[in-house]
Amino acid sequence: MKLTVRVFACLLASFAGSAFAAGPGGYPARPVKIVVPFAPAGPTDVMARLIAQKLSESLGQQFFVENHAGAGGNIGMTLVAKSTPDGYTLLVASSSYVVNPSLYANNPYDPYKDFAPITLAAASPNILVVNPDVPAKSVKELIDLMKSNPGKYSVANPGIGTTPQLAAELFKLTYKLDQSSVPFGGAGPAIQSAVAGHTPVAFSALPPTAPQVAGGKLRALAVTSNKRSSALPDVPTMEEAGAKGQQSETMQGIFAPAETPKDLVTFLNAEIAKVMAMPDVKKKCDELGFDIVADKPDQFAAYIKSEVDKWAKVITDAKIEKIK
Repeated sequence: MKLTVRVFACLLASFAGSAFAAGPGGYPARPVKIVVPFAPAGPTDVMARLIAQKLSESLGQQFFVENHAGAGGNIGMTLVAKSTPDGYTLLVASSSYVVNPSLYANNPYDPYKDFAPITLAAASPNILVVNPDVPAKSVKELIDLMKSNPGKYSVANPGIGTTPQLAAELFKLTYKLDQSSVPFGGAGPAIQSAVAGHTPVAFSALPPTAPQVAGGKLRALAVTSNKRSSALPDVPTMEEAGAKGQQSETMQGIFAPAETPKDLVTFLNAEIAKVMAMPDVKKKCDELGFDIVADKPDQFAAYIKSEVDKWAKVITDAKIEKIK
């Protein structure tokens, strides 16, 4: 009888173990840390916790988030760059990853050599909005309005080095506009300033702005993605609005330290792609204003190179002072 019970227990344990996906070398054999280089509750933190929860459920080990904020994300990103490349420390980073190498005079990490790209899980476009009192009803009308009223319409953004700030600079450079760019300490203050009319134009990430647009407190002129956002499907893209070459977004990319075994990177890429394809994850991303990407590591690496180059040129052309 005891033998039968023992055999049954072994079979049950074996069955339970087989319910989880097994990675290279039995990975994950212990909890996995996911570093978010920003404070809790922001879009990157929300995305990381969503992915961590689903990976914990599917792989049978805890994936947990640690926040290491500071220096525009550099503290957390550098921590991961220096971690053991064994898959037990991962990074979820936003677009500061591709901006900081050009923005900081002595950036502490190399975006190409210090990390193994896993996947661009999702991305959110930036959005160009105006206070309802601004007479422009389209991007073209706003450009004409700004050109005919030089220096009158200040433009809010979430802060130096954010992709909305750089999107505003790209817009200004492209159309040779005389506008004052006003950086704030985050999207919330920037949006509130636009709602109040203090800075009647704003570039912002989509997630914190969409509710103000839906509530009629701001008028959306365009999103900066290649396609319309599911969060605001009636808002045209910049391209549709006649403003070419204005694409920008806030990425949610997942990385491992450089020299992480390729088979482990491939495994994590596949597992995260499964997570991003789940209906409840897609619904949550739609609510947050993120479009799911879940590309392959080589595609993500090419994207990083393109983004680093693009924002380096904008930072140089706009004469943005490097942070020391």
